[in-house]
This record gives sequence, C-alpha cells and structure tokens, in this order.
Amino acid sequence: MGPTGSGKSNFVNKLTGNKDEKGAHTLQSCTQDIRVFKVSLTDGRHYVFVDTPGFNNTLQSDRDVIQTISDWLEATYRAGVKLTGVIYTHRATDHMSGTLRKNFDMFSRLCGEKAAERVRLVTTMWDKVKDMERVRSVVSLLEGETWRPLLDAGARHEKFENSPKSAWDIVIGLGVKTEALVLQEELVDAGRRLNETTAGKTLYSQYQKILDDQRETIKGIAEEIKGEQDPKIARDLQEEYRRIETQLHRTIEEMESLKIPMGRRISLFFSKKPAR
Repeated sequence: MGPTGSGKSNFVNKLTGNKDEKGAHTLQSCTQDIRVFKVSLTDGRHYVFVDTPGFNNTLQSDRDVIQTISDWLEATYRAGVKLTGVIYTHRATDHMSGTLRKNFDMFSRLCGEKAAERVRLVTTMWDKVKDMERVRSVVSLLEGETWRPLLDAGARHEKFENSPKSAWDIVIGLGVKTEALVLQEELVDAGRRLNETTAGKTLYSQYQKILDDQRETIKGIAEEIKGEQDPKIARDLQEEYRRIETQLHRTIEEMESLKIPMGRRISLFFSKKPAR
C-alpha cells in the first residue's frame, strides 16, 4: 500500500519478475484495482503478493480506494486468510506534506497497533537520490515524528534498493507469522460497515477538513472577484471559483456516502460489539 507514485507496482514487479508498467515510476496512477500475483520458489515456498490502488489516486477518490481495499481485506479474512505482512511504500525524497500525512494516517488506522509488527515502512527510489545527506535527513525526520507511533508499536523501516534481492530481503524478513488488520476485525468480527470503522471515520474527518479549506478558498476568491477591475483577471478568478466549487460538491458527495444514519448509530451504541 501507499500513495500514488511511491513505487508499489515497481516493488511487486521486482518480486515477480514482471516488466515495469507504463507509469510505474510516475505520479500517475497505474493500478486502479486489486491485483494478485502468485510466486512459487524452487525451495517449495509459495507467496501471494497484492498490489493495491494508491491513496491520492489520480483516477479514483480516496473513498473508492479504501472501499476497494476493504472489500478485498474483508473477503480474504472471511475465507480464513490472514496477512504475513503489509508493505507501505514512501519515496525517500518526499517530505511529509499534508496529503502524505493524511495518506499515512489512513494507513495506520487501517492496520492498527496490534498488527504493527507485520508492517514494513519501505522507502523507495534511493537510486534517484542526488543529495544523499538531505534525503537521509528527511527519512530521519519521518522516523522521529510521523512514523514514530507505528515504529514504537513494532513496525520497521526498510530501505528498498530497487532490485529483486532488496525486495525479497524485505519480504523474507517478515517471517511466516500472520495477523489480522484492525479493519478486517471491525468489518467481520464486529460486523461494522466501512463508514463505521476507524479508517472510515478517519476518512470522514479528513474530508471535513478538506471541505472547510475549500469553503475558505471560495470565500476568498469571491472577495477578490468583487474588487477586481481587470476583466481578464476577473475571468480567471471566476474560472478558479467554478473549479473549486466543483471540487467542493464532490467532497460533500463523498462525505454523504460516509455518514452513519441515526438509526444505525443507535443500533451500534446498544450492540457495542467490539473488534477482537
């Protein structure tokens, strides 16, 4: 898992021997659905690798991405299958921006602390680094701040050298123990719907923040339009206003789909069925 453009598909390609996909090293989304790859080694070991759509996807909303991932996780858990590990990819050169922080928060809530030791936070694209000292400083900051709670809970940071050996070292290092993610336990054991899970509620809160920002932006643009004398600049502002307004309506639609009806809230309150 991980944000779009962080190298998820490339990591899987190194494990499976598949050729690089067009767009696998860009910020455009090349994985729109769950993809499963089976690999059998000569020593008799069998692996199943799962490539997921990226958060902040250029082709899907975050709600659609989390719904796709949760559907697969729920189906496999109901079938009695648990995960050996979850690999979260992050470009070594990327500072933790607001969007990336939001992506990581979603990932953390999806996994839960109990499954943290099954998590590997994998930094990618070290082969493209030009200023090694700066990038090491960026990664050190990630380890000391944003990633710290998950690392303290048992996750590990691994450096991916963009080679089959490096990818396999990370996978084999996970061992053979399996664990359910908190999202799976909430969906199956506690009988919750996606919008009622920790990840679903987190996504709703993130949309609320986006909506507030969009409303503030529209308000500011409207004030600029009122006082603008230049017709061309005024037209550009109006175009920007319409663009943000369209995004705002989409955000509201996403939030509506994540709302928990009052009747369901009451039912959940009285049932209080916890995830294991």
